[in-house]
Amino acid sequence: MNFFRGVMGGQQAGAQPSGVETIQKLCDRVASSTLLEDRRDAVRALKSLSKKYRMEVGTQAMDHLIRILQTDSSDSEILGYALDTLYNIICSDEEEEQDDSEDAAPVKSKSVAAPEDAQRRQEDDIGAQFTERFIQETDNVTLLLTLLEEFDFHVRWPAVKLLTALLKSQCAQVQGIILVSPMGVSRLMDLLADSREVIRNDGLLLLQQLTKGNAAIQKIVAFENAFERLLDIITEEGTSDGGIVVEDCLLLLLNLLKNNSSNQNFFKEGSYIQRMKPWFEVGDDNSGWSAQKVTNLHLMLQLVRVMVSPVNSPGATASCQKAMFQCGLLQQLCTILMATGVPADILTETINTVSEVIRGSQVNQDYFASVNAPSNPPRPAIVVLLMSMVNERQPFVLRCAVLYCFQCFLYKNQKGQGEIVATLLPSTIDANSISAGQLLCGGLFSADSLSNWCAAVALGHALQDNLTQKEQLLRVQLATSLGKPPVSLLQQCTNILSQGSKVQTRVGLLMLLCTWISNCPIAVTHFLHNQENVPFLTAQISENLGEDERLVQGLCALLLGICIYYNDNSLENYTKEKLKQLIEKRIGKENFVEKLGFITKHELYSRAAQKPQPAFSTPEHMLFDHEFTKLVKELEGVITKAVHKSSEEEKKEEEVKKTLEQHDSIVTQYKELIREQDAQINELKEQVTSLTSQKDQMQSAITQQLSQIQQHKDQYNILKLKLGKDSGQSDGGQVNGLQLEELTLLREELEELRRQHTLLNSQLAEKDTLISSLKAEGVQSTEGSAAENAELLKELESLRVQVKTQAAEISQLQRDRQELQSRTEATAAVSAGDGDAAKVTELENRLSAQTTETHRLQEEVRTLMQSRAQMEKDLAASTSTTAILQTEKSKLQQEVSESKKEQDDLLMLLADQDQKILSLKQRLKDLGETIEDEDDLDARDQFDEDDDDEEEDDDE
Repeated sequence: MNFFRGVMGGQQAGAQPSGVETIQKLCDRVASSTLLEDRRDAVRALKSLSKKYRMEVGTQAMDHLIRILQTDSSDSEILGYALDTLYNIICSDEEEEQDDSEDAAPVKSKSVAAPEDAQRRQEDDIGAQFTERFIQETDNVTLLLTLLEEFDFHVRWPAVKLLTALLKSQCAQVQGIILVSPMGVSRLMDLLADSREVIRNDGLLLLQQLTKGNAAIQKIVAFENAFERLLDIITEEGTSDGGIVVEDCLLLLLNLLKNNSSNQNFFKEGSYIQRMKPWFEVGDDNSGWSAQKVTNLHLMLQLVRVMVSPVNSPGATASCQKAMFQCGLLQQLCTILMATGVPADILTETINTVSEVIRGSQVNQDYFASVNAPSNPPRPAIVVLLMSMVNERQPFVLRCAVLYCFQCFLYKNQKGQGEIVATLLPSTIDANSISAGQLLCGGLFSADSLSNWCAAVALGHALQDNLTQKEQLLRVQLATSLGKPPVSLLQQCTNILSQGSKVQTRVGLLMLLCTWISNCPIAVTHFLHNQENVPFLTAQISENLGEDERLVQGLCALLLGICIYYNDNSLENYTKEKLKQLIEKRIGKENFVEKLGFITKHELYSRAAQKPQPAFSTPEHMLFDHEFTKLVKELEGVITKAVHKSSEEEKKEEEVKKTLEQHDSIVTQYKELIREQDAQINELKEQVTSLTSQKDQMQSAITQQLSQIQQHKDQYNILKLKLGKDSGQSDGGQVNGLQLEELTLLREELEELRRQHTLLNSQLAEKDTLISSLKAEGVQSTEGSAAENAELLKELESLRVQVKTQAAEISQLQRDRQELQSRTEATAAVSAGDGDAAKVTELENRLSAQTTETHRLQEEVRTLMQSRAQMEKDLAASTSTTAILQTEKSKLQQEVSESKKEQDDLLMLLADQDQKILSLKQRLKDLGETIEDEDDLDARDQFDEDDDDEEEDDDE
């Protein structure tokens, strides 16, 4: 209180200043004091008052505190006080105190809780108002980002807390300011590298708030190496056994990856999925898990699900599923799935995670089918999970997770569907073991309605988009009781429907029947073959029942509509036309369509259509399956049209279908014909290739033989010469004759070389002349060379055309030759064969002539190309010479310009000198001195010279 008296100045003894007055005095002291210590003491006092007088301090002192941040940045202590004061203004700590008090005394009356909630909302509104006031000037947020670079703990930590509070209060606005601030996100990422755990941990909370709902900031944070740093922190803190820091890191990772395909791809490409495998290593003893470990592992499983979520693009999901299988992550999750002592919520989330890792991936689904539970004897994991699903004592969320896992296992998995249906067939039933089919049938007909619904939906997924399994399931026979014949599964389902069981059971059975007989005319025939089914459906649809029965009426209408749309008219009493007449008489077409619309108008239909995972708050809400909603959407419109269509329109449609089928058959025939022709063409091509290779081999053999013959000739001549020397004078004439022939050949070669030498000298002289002309003419010579090059290019082009023409003629002759060879093989007449052989000989002669001409043209083209290359070299030499001359010319021009400039400078100096002389003469004249001009001096000198000349004349 003595301090407050000092602040107030002249207070009387015993007078207590009010809080508002004290705050006003402190603000004046902050604004007017010149000493840093006085301002620091005043800010410290404002900090101590900011929690109790939050509104007053925020209203009067915020501008002064911001000014302190701007001007006193060199003093870390006053900066820390100012930041703490702003934090207390914007974010009240009373919420945490209230949370602690609620933990200590959780039971409170409503009359006490209501004022506390109102007070909390009021405080939140105050914080939002001060936040808006602070961020009106974007420079204030930029100033906070600058203060984060200070390493001093008393500055950096309060700045982190203040920025976090601003983001909590006005997230979108502060995110926009940080996004446009230079290096704003990078400065925040540096907090993760701080060695002080308090700042690093609060930096994690700051980044959590910063990355909420902003894809651009999420990308920047990810590319600032956030994944590497966060995974390192998780590993350092002990992964799932770590504390709250691991939870914060996982929450930040979820913010970065959820609904952000770019970051997900970056995470996968950076091989960070492989680093997630050690998180899920559990021991044999899984009892006594702490609440923090359960939370951490739950978040880790959510992180895996984010990478393989069905809402992601199919390509990205498939690549992540492949990576998880290859690195062993799926195997680790299945280990947790089959482990004992795992908490129920972790087991449920693990089942959901495994479901999405295997969904639509054949490799992962096959692996999951091979997983066995550690029991004696070992049982497949699918069987163990189905036992939990049809057990009504299991938790509801666990049963939903198992159903989702079974759906994902069968999604686009025809192999798995066949294996499930096969366990129901009489030939594959094993009495000594429990199979998946037996569990599904047991759940389908149990007393628990939820088991009925789950089993029906699961069995429907085994038939989804699989016509073969729909037909196979018709063979399933069930033994109802002793002494009675077995009934089909289809008949048993309709029998339970007619018994009037619970709504959930009937909805499940109707969904199963709709899925079963849709797009399967044989199943429709089996269903209609029972005389009681159609009257039951029409009776259900035509009755006016309550709200709870409306969905059942809609599903009955859908089932009857499927019987019309997929009817092949094989049953005379239940053809399409007769069923439509029955609807018109018993129900009415408009009433039928209205009842059909009850399905999509149900409040739970749209919820089930949103995502594949069953998400229901209570068991009573489990009425629709996601895949079934797709079937309803597909069939509702076509069934409505089918009911309203007349017989004539159906006949027209059938005719159109038949026409289309005929067209399809014709197209198929043509396709087969084209395939045959393609095969024949490929065979002929192979024959041509083999013949060509044989021809090349023969030519190479002929060339080799010719070279050998030439070698033998040379050796023969050498031997003759040696023998001639040894034989004496009798053979001397022959030797001399050989020497004369060799001398003649050598002389001819010498003359040829001389002619070539003369020709080359003349060409060299022409080139020298051309170079000199280029030096003299410059650009004109360049243009002439370009023209000559253009003419050479034209000649080359014409020669290429001739070569192509010759090649075309050669190919034509080859085709004619093949045709004649085939005709020669086909004909049996000897005379015709002789004529074709003559024609083949003629064509071969023509072919050889054309080949010779082609070689000659190619040689000419090669010669012209060499000439062109030489011309281009000469042109380049002349161009370089021209460039050298131009460089010398520019140097000379530069020297001339410099000399002109020097001459102009001299003239200017002379002019200045004359001006000075004139001014000096004028001054002398003004002083009374007689000054003669240069003109007078020149005239006097001339006069003196004339007098001297006259005197000389007189003397003479």
